[in-house]
Amino acid sequence: MYHAAKRAFDIIAAIAFGLAAAPFAAVLAPLLWQAQGSVLFRQLRPGLHGKPFMLYKFCSMNSARDEQGQLLPDDQRLTRIGRFVRSLSLDELPQLWNVLRGDMSLVGPRPLLIEYLDLYSHEQARRHDVKPGITGWAQVNGRNTLDWKDKFALDVWYVDHASFSLDLKILWYTFPLVARRAGIGREGRATIEKFMGNDIDAC
Repeated sequence: MYHAAKRAFDIIAAIAFGLAAAPFAAVLAPLLWQAQGSVLFRQLRPGLHGKPFMLYKFCSMNSARDEQGQLLPDDQRLTRIGRFVRSLSLDELPQLWNVLRGDMSLVGPRPLLIEYLDLYSHEQARRHDVKPGITGWAQVNGRNTLDWKDKFALDVWYVDHASFSLDLKILWYTFPLVARRAGIGREGRATIEKFMGNDIDAC
């Protein structure tokens, strides 16, 4: 019953949020194109049971490269409009399409990088026992200010305690956090540090 109710809620809410966000998207798209030359960011991410899917986000960086052809650091490629989009989590809006497709849910552990799959402990890998989400238990309990081990522990806690009431609670907590721009990142960093594994944790 929980999974059926969750899926039905995901579809209805994604359609409602998508319609409400459409005017913002219509304004953002040309601004992003003008500033960066691209609008959407696409990347394979691991979903339920680690199965890859194509994740969509609004692009927040340009593709500037150094003399050797290597991409510049994230903080140098993050554009002014991109920083604004990230500060209000508007870059996540295209993931409503992922929710409608069934790749993601509104609530669940955030989909991270494919390259992390081989770095998780057995316990951490359990975060993939449910669909990834646009928001989740870790997001409302510190988001990107958490270190990786705490973030994964919160993800696994969600897996073990998932319920429709918990999902609604997480959504309820998400909106004021987004409005306050809380937990977007650590001071002095444009993006979160990469997970390097449990023996060498960059956090």
